[in-house]
Amino acid sequence: MPADAEVERWYTHANPALEEPLRRVRQIILGADRRMTEYLKHGTVQFAYEGDMANFVQVKSKKVTLMFNVGARIPGRFPHLEGSGPNARFMRFDDVPMVEARASELARIVTAWCASRPQRDGEPKKRRSTRKS
Repeated sequence: MPADAEVERWYTHANPALEEPLRRVRQIILGADRRMTEYLKHGTVQFAYEGDMANFVQVKSKKVTLMFNVGARIPGRFPHLEGSGPNARFMRFDDVPMVEARASELARIVTAWCASRPQRDGEPKKRRSTRKS
């Protein structure tokens, strides 16, 4: 799928010092499952499949921070997901070598997310008849 021009601009301008690790995180997420998409929401890149999975936060800081909106509900054990609340979890990356070191875990998170989403059967919903007999 061709990249959206608005999304491309975001990667170029969000934090030039972190553009390379941001883009590498993106490659891993989009490469882990072909159904995963990205788009801009609230001024940042959002990754989604059958609901929003994660987005970049605190993009002006010195590290890449990926927030998994309902990370506490993603099935599996992921040692680099930070957080203990009922919903959000975070994964942080200092640089490209750290992204590479956590690439397998990040891909497993994406796979677990996609597998946990309700499957659509592709059939159109049947319309209810409003005609009285």
